Amino acid sequence: MANSSKIRIFEPEEIPKTFVKAWNLKDAKMLASIFDEDAEFINVTGLWWHDREFIFKAHDYGLIVIFKGSALSLRKLKVKYLSDKIAVVNARIHLEGQTDIEDKKAKARNTIFTFVLHQSEDGKWSCASAQNTDIVPGKETHFIDEGGNMEAVDYQAST
Repeated sequence: MANSSKIRIFEPEEIPKTFVKAWNLKDAKMLASIFDEDAEFINVTGLWWHDREFIFKAHDYGLIVIFKGSALSLRKLKVKYLSDKIAVVNARIHLEGQTDIEDKKAKARNTIFTFVLHQSEDGKWSCASAQNTDIVPGKETHFIDEGGNMEAVDYQAST
């Protein structure tokens, strides 16, 4: 998109909405534009990208290869202001249409995104840091066995 880098966001709620819009358009440039130049981003598997350029490259690849047929939808949004110019936005996001390398479709899943935002002097909000966490229904934590296999587990179910 020609205007991707000129997005002006004046409300914290617009950050996750723009993320979802950019994802669905498969526009990694628009997606990266919501982040500060030195932003931090942690994905659902714990990969940690340290600036807008890495966030762009990772999403550009992902939107072309891993998530090419996917769609996001925003299910819930909550803004918590830490000050007039700092906010944390939590967004429950639904993902459908992810495929594996052989184009086999995965089941839909839900995640919680946490965006840490700040407002500049000109009123524009941008993201300093974001983390995406998968929601695993009915589970409390992950357990990694001696073989390195990770499984989501629920300790309460066994008591």
